[in-house]
Amino acid sequence: MKRFVMPVLAVLCLLGASTLVSAATVVVIIKDYKFSPQEVSIKPGDTVRWENHEKRQYHSVWFEQAGDPEPDYFFPEESYERVFESAGDFPYHCGPHPEMTGVVHVSD
Repeated sequence: MKRFVMPVLAVLCLLGASTLVSAATVVVIIKDYKFSPQEVSIKPGDTVRWENHEKRQYHSVWFEQAGDPEPDYFFPEESYERVFESAGDFPYHCGPHPEMTGVVHVSD
């Protein structure tokens, strides 16, 4: 019986491990009134983290076209994260500095 159970368990463990997918986190740096990179491509379930590397300036990441309310500002050395569950293109801009723009592309 042991000769049969152990190989079956090993195969099941390997199959289970191969289906595990960990979500990724992509970092966007905010510096000199720019998002860098300006566009990122991720998979559903991934996270984008915007880090404010300015010396004195606050910013926001506003998905206004998606109908989101303007979020709170975040200051130097602070960050903002968002998980993207569905596919699509998600343009955003900085609330106080609307010339700062970016896009998150989410696809399988």
